[in-house]
Amino acid sequence: MMKSFFSRIALGLALGLSLAAAPIAQAAPYDVVDPVQPSDTPGKIEVLEFFAYTCPHCKSIEPLVEKWTPTLPDGVVFKPVPVAFNASMQDLQKLYYTLEALDRLDLHAAVFHAIHDQHERLFKADAIIDWAAAQGLDRQAFIDTFNSFGVKTRVMRADELAKAYHIDGTPSFAIGGRYVTSPSHTGTYQGAIDEADKLVKQILANGE
Repeated sequence: MMKSFFSRIALGLALGLSLAAAPIAQAAPYDVVDPVQPSDTPGKIEVLEFFAYTCPHCKSIEPLVEKWTPTLPDGVVFKPVPVAFNASMQDLQKLYYTLEALDRLDLHAAVFHAIHDQHERLFKADAIIDWAAAQGLDRQAFIDTFNSFGVKTRVMRADELAKAYHIDGTPSFAIGGRYVTSPSHTGTYQGAIDEADKLVKQILANGE
């Protein structure tokens, strides 16, 4: 970026042009995915939210996500995807998919609250199981699901998706297998939501 900036100045001076006559192009508020990724939900456009429970930005954007997702058009499926940037984060991936399997995603926001507001160290299986039991979940049912083949398979798929979409930060949104946007692209949390919504509508309008 800096090299391009100074090169443009030098070119402008050499041609006797003002800097204003050679504006610097703005970066796009999204990345294009190449190759296009297939949907895991046949016949549906998928919007994937890559998140991590340990990420404070994911906690901050969560209320905006909760407000936005019910407004998504028919034919669009929203799926959170827990990301592990290292092996120590895998148990938190398993926590999300265990809550999903037990039909207790009403506790999704509570996990963010426990980690970031109550400063609970929900990083290892034992602490996670104790926390889940304290929320009223059956301890043995939680353990069995947490360690199940189904949850392990979902974690493996989450890792595959993060790799396929080149996710290196959270929160990030993948839209229709074609685009990725995030607050780092747009500058604000709401900007990322708005850009994701715009891309959804663009894909629907173009029949992509």
